[in-house]
Amino acid sequence: MTTTISILDSVILGVVEGLTEFLPVSSTGHLKIAEGFLDIPVDDPAVVGFTAVIQVGAIAAVLVYFFGDIVRLLRAWGRGLVNRAARADHDYKFAWWIIFATIPIVIVGILAQALIKGPLASLWIVAGSLIVGSAVMWLAEKLGTQKRGESEVTFTDSMLVGSSQILAMLFPGFSRSGATISTSLLLGLDRVTATRLSFFLSIPALTGAGIYELKDALGAGVGAGPLVVGTIVSFVVAYASVAWLLRFVARHTIIGFAVYRVVLGVALFGMLAAGVLEP
Repeated sequence: MTTTISILDSVILGVVEGLTEFLPVSSTGHLKIAEGFLDIPVDDPAVVGFTAVIQVGAIAAVLVYFFGDIVRLLRAWGRGLVNRAARADHDYKFAWWIIFATIPIVIVGILAQALIKGPLASLWIVAGSLIVGSAVMWLAEKLGTQKRGESEVTFTDSMLVGSSQILAMLFPGFSRSGATISTSLLLGLDRVTATRLSFFLSIPALTGAGIYELKDALGAGVGAGPLVVGTIVSFVVAYASVAWLLRFVARHTIIGFAVYRVVLGVALFGMLAAGVLEP
């Protein structure tokens, strides 16, 4: 049996993905809720693959938005590969740290595929993770000192923040950006640095996931048309979301997102219990 996602479905899911991928509200959770309302089976491998592929549109938005930063990091990395003295540059080290920090999520992602695509894809898990993740975000805002900037990010910071992405991968609803930003805040990084680090770490993790899942999305009944449309829509909406979020965190806390997540999680529990949505 194959799963068909229409062009209209792909537009709706692309908008949801673009709006929520980088906000600490859980894009996966919102996509699964939207899929539930669209009567699309949330645990179908084709649907999981479609979700991962349209994330590439959101990642492309980050690549465009941070193009200057990415070029700077790549140049520093390239110079460091051939020049020992250049290896003292923080940008050279930071580029390596992004690579190393991606390894834990890759390992867990490969080993836990059956769980991620199976029982952990349930909307019950999404509802619970939305609420638990909110508590972590609230604690991060209350306990974080926010005394360190981007030039003070260390290898340990990068590894811990990168590894926190595993929570969102295993528990949809926890939020990858919520986990990474919260971990950064708990480590003493300021809110803008935490958000930028979350963006940089998202590039290899989500791009790799999209490429890995492409075969399942195409091979299980999702046509190329919906994939292309969903990816383009997510790119346009995500670009606007990235620009807005960086301005927002410069002046506001993330507690508002935590409150929204609790309300959504409780509402989702209610809809599931009432039979409005299938888990």
